[in-house]
Amino acid sequence: MQNSKIPAEMEIEFGRQLRDLRLRRNIDQRQLAEQAGVALNAVKNLENGRGATLSSLVKVLRALGRADWLFTLAPMVGISPMQMLKAKQPRQRASKTKGPVHV
Repeated sequence: MQNSKIPAEMEIEFGRQLRDLRLRRNIDQRQLAEQAGVALNAVKNLENGRGATLSSLVKVLRALGRADWLFTLAPMVGISPMQMLKAKQPRQRASKTKGPVHV
């Protein structure tokens, strides 16, 4: 999917991917709805790019064995390289003084 697509196009593309995944597993929409514990219309709406509840989407993805898709939506955030640069290590020793020391 491209970033330039409008949300409706992205929903349609996502629906196609769900349908392809379901067909590769050789199950019909009714079977998927039963396995996922959602209404048949929820499966139809998802596959047609018309959306459904987040709960239905999660259940359908779990039934298709692709709950991992959800983790790609919001990947775990680690420490960013910029944060690492900003976080300085505590000093371990004093630096040498340059020039004469006045007491």
